[in-house]
Amino acid sequence: MGEVRVEQRGRVVLATLVNPPHALMDAGIVDGLESLVDRAESDAGVGAVVLTGEHAERFIAHYEVRELLDGARSGPSVSPRVAKGSLRVAGALRRVPAAQRTLARTPAAGLVAIERFHEILLRMNRCGAVFLAALNGSAMGGGCELALACDVRIMADGPYLIGQPEILLGFPPGGGGTQRLARLLGRARALRLVLDGGPLGPAEAVEIGLVDELAAPDRLIDRALALAARLGSRQKTAIGACKRAVYDGGSLPLPAGLRVERAEFLAALGTHQAQVAMQAYLDAFDATGQLPLYDSATRERTLETGLFGAELDGP
Repeated sequence: MGEVRVEQRGRVVLATLVNPPHALMDAGIVDGLESLVDRAESDAGVGAVVLTGEHAERFIAHYEVRELLDGARSGPSVSPRVAKGSLRVAGALRRVPAAQRTLARTPAAGLVAIERFHEILLRMNRCGAVFLAALNGSAMGGGCELALACDVRIMADGPYLIGQPEILLGFPPGGGGTQRLARLLGRARALRLVLDGGPLGPAEAVEIGLVDELAAPDRLIDRALALAARLGSRQKTAIGACKRAVYDGGSLPLPAGLRVERAEFLAALGTHQAQVAMQAYLDAFDATGQLPLYDSATRERTLETGLFGAELDGP
């Protein structure tokens, strides 16, 4: 069973995915990810999470195929329509602890597992902490899908691969790969990638926007931690609002997406932190007669602290 080892550095949690010898995604890794998201949601001292792998050449290889095959063999073959209905039922029952324990001992265990994995990744997308994937090596299948659920992806520059090879085993991606790729890259490019099944190298991944930037292997973690510290210094309420507006609202028709943005804006506007920052901004304007964030020194200080006026609390 794999595990997720965590170490807190300031407001950043460095989470290392551990499952020797092959760095497979399995139930143990999923357990660790769920605990990690619980902590990121509930701990005010966690502003960002950096995910990386322990394996010398892999972030996460892919999901444990043995688990998938065992799940497939334990239940009947069904149509997509029946599968959708079964997943809805499993998703509802997963919220009932007693039902969870019962389902885990039945052929429906696979339904519960996939619903749980998707729920964890969606919680990452809606969480008030920033998630960064520091891809220290290859990330295929479930490893790629985990990286896609992160807000930022930094990849080590080297002989590594990232992609969705599921079609080569006779099935499509099942951990969000088709949906997040389509939203990130556009439908045509996403479809080409999942139909082919061939992976991309780091330079190709950056070129098409699958990965945000490359780093030398020996600088990867330092770069990821530095960026995580910067982004994680913003207020968690505002981070979560931005993420939900982009991830949830950005996939809706424009009028509906705009309503999501307005709702997040109004909710965040009423928080104590936002009101303190706005008052500090107005105080600075009244004192100087100049718009504070148009002053380069003030702007840079604010980008570093994450909230206007926060530097006024320092020495």
